[in-house]
Amino acid sequence: MRGKVHICAALLILIALTGSALLTHTTNSSNGKPVVVTTTSVLASIVRDLAGNEVIVEVIASPSICPAHYGVKPSDVYKLKGADLILRQGFEPWLEDLVKASGSKAPIVTIKGPWNTPELLKGKYVAVANALEKYLGINVSAKLRKCLKAIDDTSTWLKEYAKEKGFVGTPVVVMQWQKAYVSFLGFKVVATYPPPEKVTPSLYEEIIKNATEGKALLVIDNLQSGTELGKKIAEEIGGVEVALTNFPGTAPGLNNMTEVMKHNAELLAQALYFAKLKKSPTELGKLYREVSNYEHEAKLWESAFIASAVLNAVLIASVAVLAAKLRRR
Repeated sequence: MRGKVHICAALLILIALTGSALLTHTTNSSNGKPVVVTTTSVLASIVRDLAGNEVIVEVIASPSICPAHYGVKPSDVYKLKGADLILRQGFEPWLEDLVKASGSKAPIVTIKGPWNTPELLKGKYVAVANALEKYLGINVSAKLRKCLKAIDDTSTWLKEYAKEKGFVGTPVVVMQWQKAYVSFLGFKVVATYPPPEKVTPSLYEEIIKNATEGKALLVIDNLQSGTELGKKIAEEIGGVEVALTNFPGTAPGLNNMTEVMKHNAELLAQALYFAKLKKSPTELGKLYREVSNYEHEAKLWESAFIASAVLNAVLIASVAVLAAKLRRR
């Protein structure tokens, strides 16, 4: 109900501000390239990887929030009005009303299912490639092969990295939308939790019980779902919370899901390092000594810099006095 209220409000604002602008909106015919509108940055990144500059890609939902909770804007109507193809993932309750408001007749293709393991991601690339060829007549088979190989290469890198960083068998608590990825890396999932709004008091107690008995070191959040619950769980069990992203575009350099997967693995490695430090007084003491040494060294450099600056100032002043005396002669 709330989604429909947002749509109606957006349309009223749109009509009031733009009048007949919808009738004169410039579409893809001005540049000859088909327009692909995607609901998420995941699908947008796949289209860009496969079709490159053969299409114009428009994305609706921000990658920083869960697309299911996205608040639509009047500008989204414009995006859909000019679409030649619309790609969605199936959990966007606002899309139907937006399409209706825009008057778009573009085909809508649903790319279903999770995407955050290499094998799952490959399926999404194949599905998008099929949609591009079927509805736009664009053959991306050569780029598809390259993308699938890049995903396989990423899979190999992730497995090697997981082994090197000690992921395999490490007990963790994980938000359910990151479970597939975390399990792929070899972590031992001892407890999972749904979106925060679905966690009841009794479920929370069960999560804490399983996490404690399983000796979980990490609590792995899904960034787009919020991190407060994960932080609370981590504090209660004495673990370390880390938030992973499920969407490209949430940080510089995260242009597609293979880059996201590597980025997430590096975040997990950092979190696990600190989690092990918390469990090991010896290692914690070693880290403290290292930090103290760095601080001591930094202070020495700071003192040396200050001394050098003072000396330079004295020399400059001396040269100025000498120059003044020479001019008087």
